[in-house]
Formats: sequence, structure tokens, C-alpha cells
Amino acid sequence: METLRILQNYFPTAVFTGKCLVFVSEDWRVELTEHKDKNFSTSEDEPSVIRVKVSKKALSGEFVPGHYEDFQLASHGELAEQIEKYVQMAIGANLRESVE
Repeated sequence: METLRILQNYFPTAVFTGKCLVFVSEDWRVELTEHKDKNFSTSEDEPSVIRVKVSKKALSGEFVPGHYEDFQLASHGELAEQIEKYVQMAIGANLRESVE
């Protein structure tokens, strides 16, 4: 959860639930979760995998799971930048504007 806490500083509109970072707007829900590789043959310095899930609100009012992508970048700044780009392309709007 360390990486999610750091990403929370890059995305001040996100809500940390204790297990994920969530952005919610009228039409979209974006969820970031952190996963550690359980492979013991890799080094401890391996960065966490951040899974970004994008869901769109259906006519019923429920969020329908859409697509997701996994990110694994050592630099937190670059990680935040790439996640923001991905979400912008997925929802067709600026992440900071779409959830405010």
C-alpha cells in the first residue's frame, strides 16, 4: 500500500479506501490497486504492480467493469504520469477535470 499512499499525493481528488485509490465522477469510476509479486526468485527492490481499472456508469446507474491495465514503473512520478495518460485516453477526458 506504500505506492498507493505516494500516488495519493499525485492525485489529490482520489479517495484512499484502505485497499485502493478511487476516483469517482458522474459517469466513471477509476480504481487503483497495488499488488506485490509473490515470486521469491525476484529481488525485494522490484516495484509493485499498480492495476488501473476503469468502469463506466450504465443506464441502470451501476458501474460496469470495463478494461484494466497493469503498471510497474520504479519512478513514482513517471508511474503517476503514465496512469494519468492511460485514464485520459480511456475516458476521453482529463483525469483531474473529470472527477472534480
